[in-house]
Amino acid sequence: MTPFARHAFRAIFALAVLSAPAQAADPLAEHLWVSRPLIIFADNPADPSFTRQLAELEREKDALAERDVVIITDTDPGASRADRSELRKKLRPHGFTIILIGKDGEVALRRPVVVTADDITRQIDRMPMRLRE
Repeated sequence: MTPFARHAFRAIFALAVLSAPAQAADPLAEHLWVSRPLIIFADNPADPSFTRQLAELEREKDALAERDVVIITDTDPGASRADRSELRKKLRPHGFTIILIGKDGEVALRRPVVVTADDITRQIDRMPMRLRE
């Protein structure tokens, strides 16, 4: 191995090692290719849209479970940017927001209003990965 190639290999290896912790810090990494996170953001747990959305999802929990949906809630916007959760930093919601992430990690649905469970299941059923399932 030439000195240049050895140096290039070390640089690439060091870059891979340094980037590994950043990937582990991704709050959605554990769901990648396994489940479809449905994240519900609100400024507080008493938000009427938040409570209506949870009730709507509860009504169709079996259909959502069949589609590997995992519900994640975040009702604490944090007093400052530093206090915000990793999900809020990554997805940047404003007030009440519902976000569906596909198994591939991409945002499939983002709405600032209550979404019916039927709309969510229809959106999932149109996803290429769901069609293959």
